[in-house]
Amino acid sequence: MDEQRLIDIETALANQERTLDELSRIVYEQGKEIDRLVKLNKYLRDMIDKDVVKPETEETPPPHY
Repeated sequence: MDEQRLIDIETALANQERTLDELSRIVYEQGKEIDRLVKLNKYLRDMIDKDVVKPETEETPPPHY
């Protein structure tokens, strides 16, 4: 019975290690995505500050209007 208990503990540990590795990978990928979105947000804010992007009320309507 002791041998089966040891096998069960090792199995549970292996499952936890696999889950931890997967969670670690997900956190890493999300960190990269957050970094990309922060850079994009900064770029868009810079464009707004430089008046490259105008508010919709200031945009010239398309020629078909």
